[in-house]
Amino acid sequence: MKSFNWSTIYRLGAMMLLLSCLFGASEAQAQKLKADEIIAKHLEAMGGSETLHSVTTRIATGTVVATFKTPTTAQVGGRAVLASEGSKNVIAMVFENTASNYPHEKIGYDGRDVSGSYVRPGQRSTLGDFLLGHRNIVKLGIFGGALSQGWLLLDPERKTKLEAGGTKKIGDRQAYQLKCYPSGSDLKVTMYFDAETFQHVRTEYERSVSAQMGSNPETSATQGAETHYKLTEDFSDFKKEGGLTLPHTYNIQLEVVGRQGTFRASWDMALTTFQFNQKIDPTTFDVDDSK
Repeated sequence: MKSFNWSTIYRLGAMMLLLSCLFGASEAQAQKLKADEIIAKHLEAMGGSETLHSVTTRIATGTVVATFKTPTTAQVGGRAVLASEGSKNVIAMVFENTASNYPHEKIGYDGRDVSGSYVRPGQRSTLGDFLLGHRNIVKLGIFGGALSQGWLLLDPERKTKLEAGGTKKIGDRQAYQLKCYPSGSDLKVTMYFDAETFQHVRTEYERSVSAQMGSNPETSATQGAETHYKLTEDFSDFKKEGGLTLPHTYNIQLEVVGRQGTFRASWDMALTTFQFNQKIDPTTFDVDDSK
């Protein structure tokens, strides 16, 4: 019968204890990282101050696939364009299957107001309704993330409250959290930055709306439970374009769960062409097609 090598066991135990302490110290350091430090590292990862200041406009184009999961199922493909100049920005998706009753999705900010397109006369999509109902995330440059020249974190005079929220795993990677409190909005907004690269990989928007009380218990019961909204933006496949490191895959997911049922859909964009410092017609940012 072989005897235990207590010396080896002791060394292994000491090594495991050391690794545990180092991991704990790393976690503690992550929890202490301030919002300004996260932002500074993120901007450096994008390309640094000199490169960022050399860009005045951006245009990104590619393909998009919209997938509707609930209450009906459908999938349509088309083209996507993202354009921005200063705080002005627009995201437009135009779909090829005109028989789908979903010809396009457009949301824009022209420097004065946020506008959205109609999918049918007098009717906007669920995504369009959500964004126009929370237009400050478009106006402040939160929606669209680092793909937009109007990206909130590029504005040195931003007046939106931001605070560090520790770390959380996104997929199999650790990410720093930034809690965002846009003025005039009751959305819970959390941004995520890869802990190694400091690239902006996700933004989550959440809101719960309580059911209205009826005039009596019977009518109150028919009002049902509260309605939950969750919009998620995921950014991946980062590559250099014009000196900037930008995502080439952009995914939007929207879920609404409430008294009237459940809505789930996603929009997957693959961006292939980027142009910088091109002149953009100011009317591009006003997408209200009812005028």
